[in-house]
Amino acid sequence: MTNISIQSDPPLSAEQTLPTMYDLPSENQEEPGLPDEFHYLQPELLRQTFQPHNWYPNLLFCGSDMNLYYDVKHPSWYKRPDWFGVVGVPRLYEERDMRLSYVVWQEGVNPLVVVELLSPGTEDEDLGQKVRNLGKPATKWEVYEQILRVPYYVTFSRYTNEMQGFHLVGDRYQTAELTNGRLLIPSIELSLGLWQGSYSNIERLWLRWMSVEGDLIPTPEEEAVTAQQRATDAEERATNAEERADRLAAKLRELGIDPDELS
Repeated sequence: MTNISIQSDPPLSAEQTLPTMYDLPSENQEEPGLPDEFHYLQPELLRQTFQPHNWYPNLLFCGSDMNLYYDVKHPSWYKRPDWFGVVGVPRLYEERDMRLSYVVWQEGVNPLVVVELLSPGTEDEDLGQKVRNLGKPATKWEVYEQILRVPYYVTFSRYTNEMQGFHLVGDRYQTAELTNGRLLIPSIELSLGLWQGSYSNIERLWLRWMSVEGDLIPTPEEEAVTAQQRATDAEERATNAEERADRLAAKLRELGIDPDELS
């Protein structure tokens, strides 16, 4: 017997008929694990510092090495950005569950910015220098530029320490003009730039989020250190004030004055 698929009238929406996050998880047996430690640490630093002050934290989502499904006509096609940031979607999928993947026809919001960490095996595709084979899925560059129309695209090579920024102008990426080496994204009041410092006890040049003015957006660990330093400074000031009061009281007693009678 031949199965006949009957569409409803009116047709059901894509949300009702196409695969969801649960049908399209990130796990892929052909791509087990992460390529190297840097590809784990760098996206985590980006996640920790992606803190636009003009958006509520529960309306921000960051993905790293996660399947990004982009084409409703080919629902099994995906790309795996090293890191991407989305504004205006719930932090949790349907405000209740952690995501297995990011499915654009379910979410309704495309990424604002995508970051690819260059490596010898992917550099040509990441920089738009790879030509799509006939009948094959679009390249990363084509997906970000022409299908998802991601406004900002950034590449960074840990081998050359070179950051490149691209901004969607019309229907094509243009090389973005950097301000003091940083890519400004006014809509979220942040900039993305390079920082020489220690993260996870590794000293090197890192890509991280900053304010528009270039001030570092602190990681939770940096905030904890700052809070501890402030508490230590306050304790030292209080101790110094107490010691000064004791010295003054001793001096008054030497002069025959009872400091208790002055209070």
